[in-house]
Amino acid sequence: MDSKTVTLQAIDRLSPPRTPLYFCNRDFGESDVVNVTYAPAAGFIPSVQGMTEWGFVWEVLDGTMGQPKTHPLADAGALATYRPPDPSAPGRFDGVEAEIARWPGRFIKFSLGITGFNQATFLRGYSAFLEDLFEAPERAGAVLDFVFDFETEIIRRALEYPVDAVSFGDDWGTQQGLMVAPELWRDVFRPRYAAQFDLIRRAGKKVWFHSCGNVHAMLGDLIDIGADVVELLQPDVMGVDRLARDFGGKVCFCCSVDHQRRAIHDGREAILDYAQRLRDTLGGAGGGFIGYVEDYACLGMSEENYQYVREAFQALNR
Repeated sequence: MDSKTVTLQAIDRLSPPRTPLYFCNRDFGESDVVNVTYAPAAGFIPSVQGMTEWGFVWEVLDGTMGQPKTHPLADAGALATYRPPDPSAPGRFDGVEAEIARWPGRFIKFSLGITGFNQATFLRGYSAFLEDLFEAPERAGAVLDFVFDFETEIIRRALEYPVDAVSFGDDWGTQQGLMVAPELWRDVFRPRYAAQFDLIRRAGKKVWFHSCGNVHAMLGDLIDIGADVVELLQPDVMGVDRLARDFGGKVCFCCSVDHQRRAIHDGREAILDYAQRLRDTLGGAGGGFIGYVEDYACLGMSEENYQYVREAFQALNR
């Protein structure tokens, strides 16, 4: 049975013969799931180092991806003249077909990269955008339209290719809960995600949603509107048993050995035990579990611990 079939059986909770694995940033040859994505428009040349097509500039001070240090819509007056990137620009999909062809038999996940709420905060600025949600909802809606309209067109074009899922990367959680009230999330964001999810599901593809932090309050909503996979890299902030109790059998979990503490600080035996607990608990209902492996050296993960995590998930299938 090939990687694609095993992964689809896990997503559909059909008791796959083994646990599929997703290697995020290295050792792709061992991964059942492979990412492809779109590219910047042909001919785009940043005017300053780190500038994106959207106009914000990344600042990297360490080994992480960094964060935007400028926001093109920081001045609300800029909304009137701002032009977002063209999702149909030449060059966007030039390499997608060839990249898919490199991975026969794999589950192909088309990644939208950083999406939705996160992208909106990059454009407007985090504090300003949160204030807009309460004090100037029309302004917040205009910023979100820039982002979601672009993403929706990218999704439409991605669905023309033989991909198996479309994935979103939108971090919503603090250590305690969502960054906004759940009621506001449902009023403003749920309908926008629902329209995108519906587009994907009507094409017969899967919806894969990543979010860090404690996002328990929105998981039920994501499932209701069609998320097939929820990717959670800090399962301990919500509790593995609680996740299984509240959502087991309703969605497929893609989880790492908790990145905040365990994957960085635990030893081999503890990591092996934790990976098995994830599989047995979250995947207890029909095998709805995908193991997630990522090299997080930028956050202090040693090469030794990366190998422990890799070994731990691979050991599930021996």
